[in-house]
Amino acid sequence: MVRRVGEALVMNTRLSQNSRLQRIPGPHEMSRFWRSPIRGPWLTSVFGIVLLVGIPVEFLTGVVSWAAYDPRLHGNDVTTHHGILSVFLFDWVTSPSWIYRVSQGTHVLLGLVLVPVLLAKLWSVIPRLFAWPPLRSIAHLLERASLLLLVGGAIFEFVTGIMNIDYDYSFGFSFYDGHFFGAWVLIAGFVVHATLKFPRMWASLRSRPLHRELQVGLSGTAPEVPEPGDDPANSLIAANPAAPTISRRGVLGLVGGSSLAVFFLTSGQSIRSLQGISVLSPRTQSYGRGPNAFQVNRTAVAAGIRPVDIAEAWALTLIAESSGRNVSLTRDQLLNMQLVTADLPIACVEGWSVQERWTGVPLRLLAEQVGIRHPTGARVESLERNGAFSSASLSGHQVRAPESLLALKVNGADLSLDHGYPARNIIPAAPGVHNTKWVNRITFSGVAT
Repeated sequence: MVRRVGEALVMNTRLSQNSRLQRIPGPHEMSRFWRSPIRGPWLTSVFGIVLLVGIPVEFLTGVVSWAAYDPRLHGNDVTTHHGILSVFLFDWVTSPSWIYRVSQGTHVLLGLVLVPVLLAKLWSVIPRLFAWPPLRSIAHLLERASLLLLVGGAIFEFVTGIMNIDYDYSFGFSFYDGHFFGAWVLIAGFVVHATLKFPRMWASLRSRPLHRELQVGLSGTAPEVPEPGDDPANSLIAANPAAPTISRRGVLGLVGGSSLAVFFLTSGQSIRSLQGISVLSPRTQSYGRGPNAFQVNRTAVAAGIRPVDIAEAWALTLIAESSGRNVSLTRDQLLNMQLVTADLPIACVEGWSVQERWTGVPLRLLAEQVGIRHPTGARVESLERNGAFSSASLSGHQVRAPESLLALKVNGADLSLDHGYPARNIIPAAPGVHNTKWVNRITFSGVAT
């Protein structure tokens, strides 16, 4: 008797499992699986119009960031084989001094703020990914190809960008290469998809005015009505909608509130008054005290800089590339030269930035020390030897700018070792990586007198 009961239980279990497997919809039935009554062209279009503005801004600020690196100058190019994609590059500016700070801060902060919108947009269109048959015409093929580029490119760019902010490179390839080419893949898919979908998006937005939809609560929430001629197999509107558990107003509030929360929890890396609440920003912490109390990307220990090396052996070497003339200056000699004080920002690709008061010797005066009155460029080298950015090339107008300094002090005090003591260059509007720390050699190009 016990054996028969056991066999019956096993058979019932198998039948139950088979029944569940039979209820899993096949590809041609997946549209019935998504039953949310709030999905539809209108909600998707609301998220789409936000991304229609946000993604081009992200792309353009990314282009600006790349141009700010002056990759055509020797040694500044951190990607390889970008070919014709470099046609947009131009000589980077030095004025206004805050332009890189604003551009890169916008790029990073906007990217973070758009994450909830992107996730909501992907949620709203996921039934379309399971449309059956997968290809129905050449136009449909083009649409799905653009969707693959758009979705894949967006996920790749946002994920690698966020990982870069936190210095997490576990993806195993060059961030600069990947992010550069990923941006072009994303914008290509975006342009094609936006062109194909804009008329429908605009019509959907006009069909349900936003201010009216924001007045509709849960009790009044109903599925959208399909447009005449809509293909049910390719529709975002649920074929068998379930009862609503949240209104469209609630979804918009949830997504908008999430984006607002991300803004306040991360923007302290650029806005000092918000540093106390920016718990999700890895670059809000201070690595110094007093006048040197601001962010440090790479400490002296990480760069292999020892205080004893600087105390015993440091001197700045200036070289004229054309004539070979060279001059060596101690820090005391530099302090006795004509000093300039300027309020300049320092901003990094990770999105953090600060503005400090720097005091130092103008680079154009240092060029004159080796007989160059009109410098056309400079190569700045650091004591650091184990870093990817231990040197940087500067353009002629960067060297000649009155506020381009070899900084010796910050906020009236000597630089700390982590901030580049005994000297670092500060270039207006340049990315932080070109504000080389622990400078020990500058080679100037130009005609020597």
